[in-house]
Amino acid sequence: MRQRHIRNRDQIIAECGQCLIEDPAAFKGRWSEAFGRDAPIMLEIGSGKGRFITQMAEKYPERNFIACEGGFNVYPRILQKVTELGLPNVRVIGGYINDPQEYFSEGEISGIYLNFSDPWKERTKHRRLTSRQKLAGYRKICAPGAFLQFKTDNDELFEYSLEELAAAGLTAARVERDLHDSNLAAGNVMTEYEEKFTNGGLKIKYFCTYFT
Repeated sequence: MRQRHIRNRDQIIAECGQCLIEDPAAFKGRWSEAFGRDAPIMLEIGSGKGRFITQMAEKYPERNFIACEGGFNVYPRILQKVTELGLPNVRVIGGYINDPQEYFSEGEISGIYLNFSDPWKERTKHRRLTSRQKLAGYRKICAPGAFLQFKTDNDELFEYSLEELAAAGLTAARVERDLHDSNLAAGNVMTEYEEKFTNGGLKIKYFCTYFT
């Protein structure tokens, strides 16, 4: 999807960039220093404009949250939201994560959110964030008992992801093919895409797994 240019992008970063991590590799193994406290660290890969992660940070102030968004004209909107809401427990990586071990040490992450990830076409499905190779990378940076939560509107991507989960030796602790018609709906925090798709009549698929 084409990203709309932000005319005042540089100004937003200058005014709201206190939580922007420009060299995430420099914090590998010491992300608590980036937050100024020790707390469980939650990572969202593909944060869009930041609605989900900022609401989660408000809901769980005792946790630290890292928003990862590579969209050049997208992640500044996260910075704006974090600044406007005055959230001390959010840091933003303005880039894509290809190998999570470049940025995070073994056991450093307590939870991963993958929300409405790019489904990619068949010939490039190895780039999907739920491929078995990606899942193996997440396992290496996650602490024992850490979770991975996945949401999508795409039926094919969802079934593929469940297959890859099994291929990676993981078991889905919870699977919902209509999240908003389940008992998880009351506590669910929606993304921008999720609201759009739901209003358009699409069912949201969800699973959660735990790393051991």
